[in-house]
Amino acid sequence: MASLSERADALEHDMAVELERKVAQIQPIRSAIYVSGEYDPASPRHDLFDALAAGKRFLMGPDPRIPAMPEKPTLQDFFRMRFGNTQHVLQSAKLARDAGHDEKVVLACLLHDISVTGFINGDHGYWGAALVEPYVDEEVSWAIRAHQILRFFPDESVGYTYPEAYIKYFGPDFTPEPYVHEAYKLFKDHKYYMTGRLICLNDYYAFDPSVRVELEEFEDIIARNFRQPEEGLGFDHSPSAHMWRTISMPTRAL
Repeated sequence: MASLSERADALEHDMAVELERKVAQIQPIRSAIYVSGEYDPASPRHDLFDALAAGKRFLMGPDPRIPAMPEKPTLQDFFRMRFGNTQHVLQSAKLARDAGHDEKVVLACLLHDISVTGFINGDHGYWGAALVEPYVDEEVSWAIRAHQILRFFPDESVGYTYPEAYIKYFGPDFTPEPYVHEAYKLFKDHKYYMTGRLICLNDYYAFDPSVRVELEEFEDIIARNFRQPEEGLGFDHSPSAHMWRTISMPTRAL
């Protein structure tokens, strides 16, 4: 008779085989934007056509290769199960909290780069703001959108200079695109300007590998300032629900 350990090993093996079987029959589909550069986006090649050629069905739900989300996912579930490299935003929020800033500023720092960590890098401030806009105060979403622009422009009044790291990241001759300069002119006199600028200040310094910050430290701030939908993020029919569903099920075919 097999021991408990042997039975556990056998069960784990059977589960792995079943997962491989499901993946073999049904093809996860990467959106064109996620493979652009790897492939010419204007070419006829697409994961959908590759799956058809291989005789596979399209994946039309959660990807079995990644952790399953709860039936009614919260912001915290996305942090734990879909957002990677969250220490940066957690450290940013901690810096803002420790400096005594308003909870709206702390929440904005916590959320300012969630598009980078879980969705789309380019224009991440705009995407991030769109994700959270239905659930936060307009000051928070405005600041998240604006920080993407403001970070390129010094503000001596608060001691913010152009980050030296940007010279390393983008090169010494990098100049932001014209739309960035145009947006800055619109943002610099806005009533929420300083909230966006405070994200930049805390964003700039929030890169300390020796510091470990836990999401639980901000549970109370999230509870007071983020309106979690009863149906779960992605299922409340808000203007950004489809974006949360995409993060939850990133390889859903259609």
